[in-house]
Amino acid sequence: MVSGWHAGRTWRLWLSAICVMVAVLGLTAGHAAGAKSYEKVVWVPVEHQIEQGLEKFLERAFSEAETAGADLVILDINTPGGEIGAADAIGQLIRQSPIHVVAYIDNQAFSAGTYIALNANEIVMTPGSSIGAATPIDLAGNAADVKTISGWSEKMAQAAALNNRNTDIARAMVEIDREFPGLKEKGTVLSLGADRAQELGYADQIVANKKELYAYLGVQADRVQEINPTMGERVARFVTSPVVMSMLLIIGLLGIVVELFAPGFGIAGTVSLCAFGLYFFGHYVAGFASWLHIGLFLLGILLMIMEVFLPGGIVGAIGFISIVTGLIMAAYDTQQGLASLGIAALITAIVTFLLIKKYGLKKLFNKFILGDVQRNEAGYVAPKDQRDLLEKTGVALTPLRPAGVVRIDGMRIDAVSVGAFIAAGTSVRVVQVEGTRVVVQEIESKE
Repeated sequence: MVSGWHAGRTWRLWLSAICVMVAVLGLTAGHAAGAKSYEKVVWVPVEHQIEQGLEKFLERAFSEAETAGADLVILDINTPGGEIGAADAIGQLIRQSPIHVVAYIDNQAFSAGTYIALNANEIVMTPGSSIGAATPIDLAGNAADVKTISGWSEKMAQAAALNNRNTDIARAMVEIDREFPGLKEKGTVLSLGADRAQELGYADQIVANKKELYAYLGVQADRVQEINPTMGERVARFVTSPVVMSMLLIIGLLGIVVELFAPGFGIAGTVSLCAFGLYFFGHYVAGFASWLHIGLFLLGILLMIMEVFLPGGIVGAIGFISIVTGLIMAAYDTQQGLASLGIAALITAIVTFLLIKKYGLKKLFNKFILGDVQRNEAGYVAPKDQRDLLEKTGVALTPLRPAGVVRIDGMRIDAVSVGAFIAAGTSVRVVQVEGTRVVVQEIESKE
């Protein structure tokens, strides 16, 4: 009886040992299977506002990463949001990339930044960082229309579903006028801190810093290659921002208007050309503007200048259309281009009205209409019909040797004598008028 008991105990011990060994081997195998191993890693910053210039930069970054044979891209996201159109294109770029993408949020990924993060394969956050608050807003800073919010909510939900994240949480980050029990009340939008995000499955890991991030990913720091925007791409990102784009158009148009009220070509004209030049340069570097658009703008300027010498208004109208077409076509989006140009045109119209009110229309029209007489200080006096002076008499105000000045009908007239010297104070008569040339002759006194 005792030996049987011992035999049973021995078998139970052996069985327990085998189970423990199997469990250890299983855990080891599972850890080995799940361990990350990346040979070539690329670090790409996603900072500041999300706009079309950022999209072009990321296109280059992902292209270079693929060419270099990278197997991991880390997007260092720190953004308050931006254009949903640009974010949508960036999300598509991430989804279509064959490279594993990790969104590293070390501060904030709001609005459009949230959508970009959701398209990544993993989301890693730092303590104190936040994600969410993705309600689209219009140019006035108010919530967008129902159609836009509904469409963007669906986009967010689809992005969340890519990695099996709760789609209701993504919708709660967008929709204001809807209550999500346990997430948010009606009239608010959802944003998540790092701990809450991890709890709800919107953060795969929380790390303190880059060193811990590399440890989590199994990455050696010396294998990480940073891809940063070039100077041209930084300028393009700045210029293609809707606010900056509108400001450049406002400065450009205002410069033209102020130049019309100022004599000669001065500071206003120079500033205007610089503003338009920066506008086209930024959009050209970003890949939106082409030489065709720049050519249309320059042709329009040329036609507007020609209008000064070719009356009728047709040439000027064609020039205006050419300028507007070039500016709008150079923008990344026709609707945005029209909106920015419309805002600039409205502000320019208000300033033009104020300048006309102060200086009058004559000051403006004198830039386009050649008057009969201009000031002598301008260096030119337009020809005047003086044929009515023929046979009139007057007095020489200065000696004529043979040129001088005479007074006829109370007016000072530049004149020349027939050939002989005429002393000042001598009575003279106009004997010939040829354009601006007035010829006088001394009136001999009768004895």
